[in-house]
Amino acid sequence: MRPHSSFKILTELLEQRILVLDGAMGTMIQDKKLSESDFRGERFKNHESDLSGNNDLLTLTQPHIISKIYLSYLNAGCDIVETNTFNSTGSSQSDYGLSEITYELNLEAAKLARSACDEVYNNDPQRPRFVAGVLGPTSKTASISPDVNDPALRNTSFDSLVEDYKISTSGLIKGGSDIIMVETSFDTLNAKAAIFAIQSCFEELGVALPVMISGTITDASGRTLSGQTVSAFYNSVMHASPLSVGFNCALGAEQLRPHVEEISSIASFYVSAHPNAGLPNEFGEYDQTPSEMAALIKEFAEQGFVNIVGGCCGTTPEHTKEIVETVRDLPPRTVRNRIESCNLSGLEPLNIGEESLFVNIGERTNVTGSAKFARLIRDENYEEAIDVARQQVEAGAQIIDINMDEGMLDSREAMEIFLKLVASEPDISRVPIMIDSSKWEIIETGLKWTQGKSIVNSISLKEGEAEFLEKAKLCLQYGSAVIVMAFDESGQADSLERKNTICARSYKLLTEKLNFPPGDIIFDPNVFAIGTGIEEHNNYAVDFIECCRYIKKNLPHAKISGGISNVSFSFRGNNTIREAIHSVFLFHAIEAGLTMGIVNAGQLTVYDDIPPKLKKAVEDVVLNRNESATDNLMKLAESITNRATEGSSEDLSWRNNSIEDRLSYALVKGVTKYIEEDTELARKTVSKPIEVIEGPLMRGMDQVGDLFGSGKMFLPQVVKSARVMKQAVSYLLPFIEAEQAGEKIQRKGKVLLATVKGDVHDIGKNIVGVVLGCNNYEIIDLGVMVPCEKILEVAQKENVDIIGLSGLITPSLDEMVHVAAEMQRLNFSVPLLIGGATTSKAHTAVKIEGGYKNNSTIYVPDASKSVSVVSSLLNEEKRQGYCDEIKSEYSHIRQRTAKRKSSRSILDYKEANNNSLSIDWSSHTPSAPMFLDKKVFKNYPIEELIKYIDWTPFFITWQLSGKYPDILEDDKVGKAATELFNDAKELLSRLVKENSLQASAVIGFWPAKRIGTNDVGIFRGEGDRLPYNTFHFLRQQMIKEPALPNLCLADFIAPQEKTVSDFLGGFVVTAGIGEEALSKEYEKENDDYHALLVKALADRLAEAFAEHMHERVRKEYWGYCTEESFNNEELISENYQGIRPAPGYPACPDHSEKETLFSLLEPEKSIGVSLTESYAMRPAASVSGLYFSHPESRYFSVGKISESQVDDLALRKSVSKEKLAKLLSQNL
Repeated sequence: MRPHSSFKILTELLEQRILVLDGAMGTMIQDKKLSESDFRGERFKNHESDLSGNNDLLTLTQPHIISKIYLSYLNAGCDIVETNTFNSTGSSQSDYGLSEITYELNLEAAKLARSACDEVYNNDPQRPRFVAGVLGPTSKTASISPDVNDPALRNTSFDSLVEDYKISTSGLIKGGSDIIMVETSFDTLNAKAAIFAIQSCFEELGVALPVMISGTITDASGRTLSGQTVSAFYNSVMHASPLSVGFNCALGAEQLRPHVEEISSIASFYVSAHPNAGLPNEFGEYDQTPSEMAALIKEFAEQGFVNIVGGCCGTTPEHTKEIVETVRDLPPRTVRNRIESCNLSGLEPLNIGEESLFVNIGERTNVTGSAKFARLIRDENYEEAIDVARQQVEAGAQIIDINMDEGMLDSREAMEIFLKLVASEPDISRVPIMIDSSKWEIIETGLKWTQGKSIVNSISLKEGEAEFLEKAKLCLQYGSAVIVMAFDESGQADSLERKNTICARSYKLLTEKLNFPPGDIIFDPNVFAIGTGIEEHNNYAVDFIECCRYIKKNLPHAKISGGISNVSFSFRGNNTIREAIHSVFLFHAIEAGLTMGIVNAGQLTVYDDIPPKLKKAVEDVVLNRNESATDNLMKLAESITNRATEGSSEDLSWRNNSIEDRLSYALVKGVTKYIEEDTELARKTVSKPIEVIEGPLMRGMDQVGDLFGSGKMFLPQVVKSARVMKQAVSYLLPFIEAEQAGEKIQRKGKVLLATVKGDVHDIGKNIVGVVLGCNNYEIIDLGVMVPCEKILEVAQKENVDIIGLSGLITPSLDEMVHVAAEMQRLNFSVPLLIGGATTSKAHTAVKIEGGYKNNSTIYVPDASKSVSVVSSLLNEEKRQGYCDEIKSEYSHIRQRTAKRKSSRSILDYKEANNNSLSIDWSSHTPSAPMFLDKKVFKNYPIEELIKYIDWTPFFITWQLSGKYPDILEDDKVGKAATELFNDAKELLSRLVKENSLQASAVIGFWPAKRIGTNDVGIFRGEGDRLPYNTFHFLRQQMIKEPALPNLCLADFIAPQEKTVSDFLGGFVVTAGIGEEALSKEYEKENDDYHALLVKALADRLAEAFAEHMHERVRKEYWGYCTEESFNNEELISENYQGIRPAPGYPACPDHSEKETLFSLLEPEKSIGVSLTESYAMRPAASVSGLYFSHPESRYFSVGKISESQVDDLALRKSVSKEKLAKLLSQNL
């Protein structure tokens, strides 16, 4: 690609003097007082839209006027004239119905300007004149929502802008432009799209022109309209290597001065400024005279701020003439040498140079590393997901890593939505984004929705040089820094020599072949575990540290990153040792050049505070100073662990405290061993036994509540505390009753809890009950499947203070709406709490609160929030203010939802059906199952399921966030998680040994054909023509990019007209037989902890059974992947062929499809699993779904659908539309 001839001439001139741009084309056109017919001309006289004000159209309809304006500025002495193309983009011209002529507008405008410049140059050959082809900002913005109530909405996209700008750029170049100017950029993402288009155009045409970039500071805040500071804007566009960067419009010279000064102080390019002629008066006119404006511009020049000056709105040839005279003899600004630092940006800059301190990267907005965040994204609960990002920034993250790689997600869509929402939150988007994915298309999606300068995580030589360079080139074009993994065609670098070689080779390729800025290259040389006992691992930390030193010395300006926790992985379970390793490793790695990393800085041990003996032992291992280093540290670790263990088992000094303190201690620590003995002693010290409860026991529970509320205790520990409390109260009750004095324990309030009719899930409700009970609230728990009449009858009878409703399946939402309406009808006046997995703040505000006006209706997201909510509702002083605040918030949510719904765009149902997944059935022959109809598995061995357990959701049930097994080492919740895990394993072992839980399953396979577009017929035999049962599925209607289909589960089954034989499978599994009886036994013993543990384990075993049975189906019973071999982590990540979607979940949101599945498998007869009227399964620890085998089958979310699809589904299923609308309310 050759440089345009203007490069050399412009550079030489800019070194000699200040160049002058022209003035305001629009101002000159306005002075002409043109009529509608003048704008139309002959060519557009019959055009259907008004064209008055379309200044760019005058290039075609009044070319002589435009030429005269060009000449007037050139004759006034300007060096650069701008084309009349500010609005000559398809986006802007669409307002006039003229999108199709944008290429012509740009081409002809450039030709006119070229002709004017050539005419003046021929008269004065000593002074070259230049045409700047202008790309305006368009009338749409990629970073800003056009609707304040829908922050994720955009009226354009990066790809649309690129295509638009490419057309314009091509016309400008072919028309004779010497420069391309991206002008009046108020949204940096639009500017980045323009840069991308410009560079693509240069490649296609084989010529590169100088590029000028001029942003717009919109007001006194010193930020662009899209929120960026001057420095952040500069960092975001510097990848264009522009001829100049600067600002124009919106402000006069006086107001623009500080921003020009700032960019002048940082830019390693020439700087331009072309302000307005002051600020507009009350009539929108500009009053600043040429001499007044020139005096201000002169000061810019005298201070050495500028290389190119000119005028924008309100400036005339007279202004230009004055400016030319003023700057004629003033020297140009001296361009700063480029400092090769890593210059990133969000709304604010982050410049990482050689002397910068260690940079912390926030990692919790990563679906692979945070179970909570993954759940929020899967549930499309973006409001709370955004809070996770906000917390990261508030906690000190200087960069946030965003990863959406999850099998159940449309990862590209999730990345796009989340980044759009982040962009609307200034307190989050002020920091740069790290776009993290193993899939390049997701990385590209991320790059298209970040206006700042981001980091791509990651690229490597794994797939060879060509692909490496291709991706790096795109990163450069999008304007991002890159993390380069120490990975090549032979695999991951595991020695110092390989690390150094790969990093050096990558650096050479990037800097020599692509001229990639070395400061934007960030190497990750791989942090591996040390102290493993394997000799080959002993030098891993030294290798990393030495590689940092090598990079620092030999690869100038490159940066270094790493995942720090990996280094201590072999010492899981001993946080003291791990923290010491992290601190020592970081101390030496940072000293050697480590720039940034993912590490919880708040939990690091201070290097100088590590005990000398421990520090020496750790440094021996980290620096591999002797052969016995690992053994020595392991012995020391054992002694540290043993001291802790011995302390907890032998230190009974608390037994010497007062009886009140002993009771408090037992409650906080969950110690039951001495509780009856101590309770009896306490009873003997008081006049009435009830005083023991109201005194020391309640003080202890208050302490538990305070610790839980402040995050110093976790749910499993709280439940253990409740167990101690219940045992103490149980011991005292006979004494209290014997007195027959009628005393009642003084409670803070009475709360009724119930899982609504049709739903059998109660773990979350039970946990809320335990937590509230620990805080001295009386709990009336009505259990599961509770009809509305019973809830309200008991509430009245018991005179409760609050009613709490829980539910997990979507039909429960309608039942909650019904209960609320009945409370209003019966004139209840107590607060209503809503909770459960499918509930949300938005649903509560929109669907429930409006039906109950006598008191507050409040969504409670989890048990940890329940205490503060109940406390506020029952506090006379706080109640009114709290309720008013909630009502105001919910009102805002309703308004926002209404506006969002009215403006929501989805694809027409017919168009969605026409855009189904196209599968070439001629190239795929579905495998036949080993049997047809069904097969039953009774009393399946529980021990075979244990290895398939996904433990991460187990911890989430107990509100401990983190991915297993890493959660066991978490600095905050690791101890509580480890105790819970050990208790779970112990109970699991007992369940197996005592055969307390039974597991059973039924699976089936049937010949199947796609019928119509969205249904799958089930046949008795392969030769049958009519189905005897049918599954009815839903199709996505979301608007997608071209070539992406709107999916439906039916797409994965061969259509009826094809001769190929296809099959569908189904399953129902349970691990809940015996769970209810066992839980009740524990409850009778006042042991809520084990009662909840049984339920949680039964749930996990059921999911494990589904995973195990699916594996057997793939390998044995259907046999389409007989050689498959995956570990549990790979199974959880769904690396296998085929899917098992469940009715009621994203790909098949209609719960009523379970009826069809149950009619085929008859699980109630064979294994005792039944459906409730709301399609919940009993026992609750049961899982059901369908088996699809096609290689292209995949999980997806149906998302929002139209009423026309519901109408069609109602017709196909022969059920009422009203019933389906209730079932699918979340999709409407």
